[in-house]
Amino acid sequence: MKCSGNVGVETENGGSNFGDLLRLGKEDLIRTLRALETRSGTLRRDGTRSLQEENRELRELCCFLHEDRQKDRKVSREWQRFGCHTARVLWRDLLLLQQKLTELEAGQEALRAENSELKELLLLLDQERTSPAGTGGGREQRGESRPPPPPPPPPPLSSSSSSSSSGASPPQEVHG
Repeated sequence: MKCSGNVGVETENGGSNFGDLLRLGKEDLIRTLRALETRSGTLRRDGTRSLQEENRELRELCCFLHEDRQKDRKVSREWQRFGCHTARVLWRDLLLLQQKLTELEAGQEALRAENSELKELLLLLDQERTSPAGTGGGREQRGESRPPPPPPPPPPLSSSSSSSSSGASPPQEVHG
């Protein structure tokens, strides 16, 4: 078997070519072989140890990421439940407020109608009081001397009927 050139193997003596190995004796070759095997074993152990350390770090990182993902999923579910609950509460409150608004509008409309009736009544009373004596129903004709009763007080205004026209404008005269 004939070999030539460098094989890239270092010996204990620091030689690095194959020719140097051929000049060594059997004992030196065995020692060199054992040193190379020891060095190879050490490199394998170091490599294995390094890979095991990296694997351990990666395993810990995977566990951390898995736990973090689980926490994120839990928080996401909680936020989703919170959002659904909040939406239900807001819809319920909105419906209650709409119902109350409808009731207030109906009450305001009733107050408007009542105010309108009271205006008509006041106009009729005012007309009756100021009508000429010849219309046949005044107190002066019957001989009563009592003064006419005071006009009824205006109804109290509620805060919800502030937009009605009951107290702001003077009564209109009805010509008939």
